[in-house]
Amino acid sequence: MKRTDIRNIAIIAHVDHGKTTLVDAMLKQTHVSRNIEEAGERIMDSMDLERERGITIKAKNASVTYNGVKINIVDTPGHADFGGEVERTLRMVDGVVLLVDAKEGPMPQTKFVLRKALELGHSAVVVVNKIDRSDAQIEDVTNRTFDLFVDLGANDTQLDFPIVYASGIQGTATRDMKTPGVDLKALFEAIIEKIPAPDVDEGEHLQLLVLALVADPYKGKMGIGKIHRGSIKKAMNIVGLHRDGQKSSGKATSILSFKGLEREEIETAEAGEIVAVSGLPEIGIGDTIADALQPEALPVVSVEEPTVQMTFSVNTSPFAGKEGKFVTSRNIRERLEKELETNVALRVHSDENSNQFLVSGRGELHLAILIETMRREGFEIEVSQPQVIYKDENGVKKEPIELLMIDVPQEFQGSVIDEIGRRKGQLQNMTTATSGEVHLVYHIPTRGLIGLKNSLLTKTKGTVIINHVFEKYAPVTAGLDDSFMKHGSLVAHQDGDSSSYGLDNAQQRGTLFIGSGVPVYKGMVVGQNSRDEDLVVNVCKAKELTNMRSKASDGTILLTPPKEATLEFGLEYIGPDELVEVTPKNIRLRKRNLKVS
Repeated sequence: MKRTDIRNIAIIAHVDHGKTTLVDAMLKQTHVSRNIEEAGERIMDSMDLERERGITIKAKNASVTYNGVKINIVDTPGHADFGGEVERTLRMVDGVVLLVDAKEGPMPQTKFVLRKALELGHSAVVVVNKIDRSDAQIEDVTNRTFDLFVDLGANDTQLDFPIVYASGIQGTATRDMKTPGVDLKALFEAIIEKIPAPDVDEGEHLQLLVLALVADPYKGKMGIGKIHRGSIKKAMNIVGLHRDGQKSSGKATSILSFKGLEREEIETAEAGEIVAVSGLPEIGIGDTIADALQPEALPVVSVEEPTVQMTFSVNTSPFAGKEGKFVTSRNIRERLEKELETNVALRVHSDENSNQFLVSGRGELHLAILIETMRREGFEIEVSQPQVIYKDENGVKKEPIELLMIDVPQEFQGSVIDEIGRRKGQLQNMTTATSGEVHLVYHIPTRGLIGLKNSLLTKTKGTVIINHVFEKYAPVTAGLDDSFMKHGSLVAHQDGDSSSYGLDNAQQRGTLFIGSGVPVYKGMVVGQNSRDEDLVVNVCKAKELTNMRSKASDGTILLTPPKEATLEFGLEYIGPDELVEVTPKNIRLRKRNLKVS
């Protein structure tokens, strides 16, 4: 039988297509909270990092009620580096709302998340968002979206998707462009009409697959998932069936249902509902919560393997321990082990007595977010250059290949094509918009992407837009060496504070990463050399003072503003012999071997 009073949906989209803004409008129009209007924008993005970057990192649950039907909503990440979040949360729902930008249309991450949804048999409601854009290409975007469904092997039922035209920021939706919407009624009705009600078997024993975790200071660790069959009652005996085959027993001490943005305590929950359950301290993602009378495990969630790895290690620079709270290998090990409990796409390998940890993830951003999170928590670490993970299949060495999409003004297309050609990218498609912007689609080895963003931003004066997503593993690309990654660094000659005089001499050799009055140490990378070789520079050198006039003339030195060495820039910039030093207060680049000549 089906529970017609519930719909479980995931909102999926490419980064910055307005997914979280649309969810905000859905929450506000169904009045899920008395003070919802005071919550501001992007209510679902609760992490500081999410609000700063404008992206969703962690999948989150909420619910709205429309005409007596409860719609459980999962707001999923749009970036493929957080595909582990997407893959498991899609198993929690019965259908998806696919959001596409009215100008950009389907993008790499759109393809990634839609493929996962279609593989699970989910039906979709397509929302063409941002129809109020002056450069919207609605008919073209609609056709490209249908083509994407066909390319991904959608069945006849999945191809029969309704299209809703919406403006998330205005909170309006319509099924007919000739009749403008005044609210989101058209979207709610399309969801209830197209997304199937969950199949339930109320008479059988409990089965709930844990697909997310939440820590509660009073209730302990709680497992979140959809009840596949049976029901759960407060204080009933339950069993945790773990991924490794082990079992743990307990009682359902608390059951929480999602109501709006909040979780409310309930006494019982039936099949088809998404709930959070406490009472099993050792529960993990992929485990099954089952009835103690007849425990049966559900199939374990499979997550695609990581494609990029880097080394995390204890900070060994001369400034080690001055800015962080957690600086030992034991601190780092415990933090990474804690991360593994919820970050299913992450892998960590280390020797028991080693100060180094080989951390593997789905991409640079996946690992960069982990590093940034640890930094804000007070950790000091050093990280190495990202490296791709190779596979050996039947004696054939294979490497990850990415689907790369680039939008760039026509005047820079030659520079872009030349740079990607050096990195062995294979052009799949090229189109030119009426605005003069060129859209390029490539297949490129993942290792060819390392440092690409910084290079293209420089060549196109910051006008390029880059998106990429993992496509497949393929035999190693012939002729691709590391020559495109070579660069020369400006390396500090001695310990001290940088001076305007020393920096003025150094900036004539390349681009600086630091300003005046910054503490530096011998072997620290303070800039990029204009040539592909390292150059030792004395940025602490002060001008010799012979009289007062000389001292006054020192103020006439004009320094070019330094390039900010952010974490993402550092990970793309560093070479095999360099490291990024990460502390709560600073990001520094350095040589592995600080003994420079």
